[in-house]
Amino acid sequence: MEILRAVVAENPVWRWLAAAAIVALVWIVLRTVTRRLTGRLRPVAKRTPGRFDDLVIDLIEKTRFPFILVLALYGASLTLVLPDAAKRAMQAVFIFALLLQSGHWAAETVTFWIHRTARRKLAEDPAAATSLSALGFIVKVIVWTIVGLLALDNFGINITALVAGLGIGGIAIALAVQSILGDLFASLSILVDKPFVIGDFIIVGDLMGNVERIGLKTTRVRSLSGEQIVISNSDVLASRVRNYKRMYERRIVFGFGVTYQTSPDLLEGIPAMVREIIEAQPDVRFDRCHFKSFGSFSLDFETVFYILVSDYGVYMDRQQAINLAIVRAFEERGIAFAYPTQTLYIGRAGASEQQ
Repeated sequence: MEILRAVVAENPVWRWLAAAAIVALVWIVLRTVTRRLTGRLRPVAKRTPGRFDDLVIDLIEKTRFPFILVLALYGASLTLVLPDAAKRAMQAVFIFALLLQSGHWAAETVTFWIHRTARRKLAEDPAAATSLSALGFIVKVIVWTIVGLLALDNFGINITALVAGLGIGGIAIALAVQSILGDLFASLSILVDKPFVIGDFIIVGDLMGNVERIGLKTTRVRSLSGEQIVISNSDVLASRVRNYKRMYERRIVFGFGVTYQTSPDLLEGIPAMVREIIEAQPDVRFDRCHFKSFGSFSLDFETVFYILVSDYGVYMDRQQAINLAIVRAFEERGIAFAYPTQTLYIGRAGASEQQ
């Protein structure tokens, strides 16, 4: 009470009125800017080509009520004659509020950058667009850690010993949550190395499907049968991943057999006939067709060609068209496909001896 009386006695009425005016002015101005003015400027900022004005408006909107109040009180206290302890307390409270508000501004800046980059990268690099959330999370953790340490230092706490303790505690926490951290670092590895992106068709071990999402801990794949498969990122990187989306062309090997009754002239003409059929198809490059071997019941041919696109549906369409054309061509030329048959030769035992 004595300190309060001394403060009142040392500050005339005009100082108190000036302090009250500063509080009212700061409060009214900042609240008006953060509430009404930003609402009017937002539509204007959206029509401008740049994005810096959008960021400024977002930061203004993220200005918190406690910071405005502390700022107004601290500005008012500068006009008053206060004891040294009160001045230090007000300064410490102001710096603490400023640090917290700076943390909110920094986090909003990171969020703004992530959203902007994700929209730009979505069409070019879906993996980077979706995995930016992992990088943003780590940056925010770093920002708030720095804010917390500076706030403690502002209140006179020795953060050197605290940082050392956090290092030891961090090792213990890392050992306890090493699986989670492993998935997190695996997510960052996927972000940097980009073995696959959203939309790619991949095979991981005995699992296959289209990548739907790459998260901090898991990668989600939509299988061919429709269900969603959730795989931890560390398991993905520990396995052999086959990425069929990045297959620029598909090598196809298929064979067929004709009967042993086929004449040599017809056999000689089959490779040229198959080549003509394959080269007539779009997005296809013929490689070879050969009379490969004498089978147990057929004369075997082997054909190799390439599909110049990675789409599996395109491959099946071309293979079907080629098969149908071969069937029609063989039918026109009287060439018969072979199928498993056996020819039995029957003779009477001892017939030659009787003769």
